[in-house]
Amino acid sequence: MCVGRIHRNGVMSRTGRALTHPRGRAILRSMETPDNATETPEPTGIAAQDWATASEEPQYRAAVVDLLGALAYGELAAFERLAEDAKLAPTLADKAELAKMASAEFHHFERLTDRLTAIEVEPTGAMEPFAKALDDFHRQTAPSDWLEGLVKAYVGDSIASDFYREVAVRLDSDTRSLVLAVLDDTGHGNFAVEKVRAAIEADPRVGGRLALWARRLMGEALSQAQRVVADRDALSTMLVGGVADGFDLAEVGRMFSRITEAHTKRMAALGLAA
Repeated sequence: MCVGRIHRNGVMSRTGRALTHPRGRAILRSMETPDNATETPEPTGIAAQDWATASEEPQYRAAVVDLLGALAYGELAAFERLAEDAKLAPTLADKAELAKMASAEFHHFERLTDRLTAIEVEPTGAMEPFAKALDDFHRQTAPSDWLEGLVKAYVGDSIASDFYREVAVRLDSDTRSLVLAVLDDTGHGNFAVEKVRAAIEADPRVGGRLALWARRLMGEALSQAQRVVADRDALSTMLVGGVADGFDLAEVGRMFSRITEAHTKRMAALGLAA
């Protein structure tokens, strides 16, 4: 599931600027450190193995290739989209900010394709199965203006990021480290929240339109993710427990519930009703 992502935890950049709006800042902090946070358990099974050991299982290897291929194409799509969004930017400073983020996305794309090459997989072939679904998603959700573009990046990419972080828990240590690194926040989350909240404060009517837009994006993103997973046997098998340490069906349901809950919090951070 990758809709071409914004980065990446969708909440706070580790080195980003503080939000100007107190409520948005408080919400993002609560998302960064949840009340029910617990100490991360020691990895077991595949999660305790390195790539060399885990990849001896053919189905697991195929699932990881799919995962990296989907992520790589998502990064490439994010680069292209941010470059396009820069054309809608109202100021030169905004244009430069998006250009910087696009550069970060392309760097992540290169890391993923380098990894695919290192494990003797042709990157284009790994990405190809996901190109049509992602391209279709972007065509169906083309923003009509600058603010819709920001909401799309923030909402859509954060959903994708949440999904990949959930999956990363079950990956071998080498693959997990790479996935989490490319999910690192480029600062677009803070940028989007600041700009959208400022626009709503200037004209509250904007909030209703953007809330409807965000709900549509949520539905389209989840539908697209489900289609992609369903079409890739190794990836879907890993998610529902057919590969050692995969999710069972009940856990898949809980995973999507957590993703939906995080989306609701992000909507609040934007000043929008979920």
